[in-house]
Amino acid sequence: MRARYWAVIPAAGVGRRMGASVPKQYLDLAGRPVIEWSLGLFLEHPQISGVSIALDPGDRFWPRTAFADHSRVRRVDGGSERCHSVLNALDLLAQEADAADWVLVHDAARPCLRRDDLDRLLATLPDHPVGGLLGMPVRDTMKQAMEDGGIGRTVPRDTLWHAFTPQVFRLGLLRRALRTALDQDRLVTDDAAAVELLGLEPMLVEGHADNIKITRPEDLPLADFYLRQQGRLHRER
Repeated sequence: MRARYWAVIPAAGVGRRMGASVPKQYLDLAGRPVIEWSLGLFLEHPQISGVSIALDPGDRFWPRTAFADHSRVRRVDGGSERCHSVLNALDLLAQEADAADWVLVHDAARPCLRRDDLDRLLATLPDHPVGGLLGMPVRDTMKQAMEDGGIGRTVPRDTLWHAFTPQVFRLGLLRRALRTALDQDRLVTDDAAAVELLGLEPMLVEGHADNIKITRPEDLPLADFYLRQQGRLHRER
C-alpha cells in the first residue's frame, strides 16, 4: 500500500515573548488567526490525508477558528513542552495511520510557508531512508556568546543552516525517536534533533526565507507583508 501523508501541528504554547494576552497562534494576521494561515495550506493540499493538532487542554480560542469542526482535523491535548505535544499528536494519529506513513510536523506560528516549498519537500523525500526538513543556509556571520554577553568565538557559517518546518519523517520512526529522547530526559526543540539522537541523518531541503516563525510583536507586520508578496491574501479571501 502506498504511504500516505499526514500533518501534525503542535499548538499548545502560550507565546510569552509576544507579551500578548492571546497565544501567538491566535493573534490576528490579515483578518485571520495566525493558526488558520498555518493550517489551511495543509488542508488544501491534495496529498495530505488529515491533520492532528495538539492544543492546550484549557484552550478557549480554538473553537472560534474556521477549522475547529473540519472533518480532517483531529484535536489532542498538548503537553508541557513541544516534544510532548508532538508525541501526543502522533499517538492519536497512529490510531488511523500506518507506521510507514509520512508525517509533516509544522509549527502553528509559521503562517507563511509557501505551497511550492511544501511541494518541493514532498517531492524530495519519498525514497529517502530517514526524512528531512525545510531550511536555509545561514547568510550572516555567526557569533557564539559568552554568559556575560561577550563574544566567545566566531562560528564558521559554511555548513550552518536555519532549521524550519515542516519536518517530515515516517510515523513509526518519529514516535520512536521522540520516546527515546524523552527517556533520556532530552527535551528536544525540533523533531530532527530527536531523529539525530538515533544516529540518523535527516536531509536538509532548501526553502524560502519568508517561512518565518511568529515569535515577537514585530514579526506580525512582517508576516503580513510576506503573505501579500506571495499573493495569498487576495487568493484566500
